[in-house]
Amino acid sequence: MVLAGKDALLVGYFSAEQKRYTVLMDELAAAVETLGARVVGRSVQRRGVSDGGVRTMDRPYSSRTLVSGGKVREIASACERTGAEAVVFLNPLTDHQREVLSETFGCSVISAVDLPA
Repeated sequence: MVLAGKDALLVGYFSAEQKRYTVLMDELAAAVETLGARVVGRSVQRRGVSDGGVRTMDRPYSSRTLVSGGKVREIASACERTGAEAVVFLNPLTDHQREVLSETFGCSVISAVDLPA
């Protein structure tokens, strides 16, 4: 997918143990901007903050969307509000997740691993 000239929303899914998540999101923003896109927003889902989350933080919230249903709605709203033409996840996504999320957000969804090196 070509990002040049597109408005992009960035998404990261992190365990609570990941203290550098803002640095990782900044690095993703720099990579996306280097490809010619404009970052119009960021969304972060952290897992493992609560006791229940700690036991399950190595698993996605959802096999269909990676992030929780509430986060999906939040990202969809941000896409609509900002006019984002692409959503770039820091995390790897399955083909099925990309398909479900693209349909839900109404724009292209890719993972950082899909970005050119």
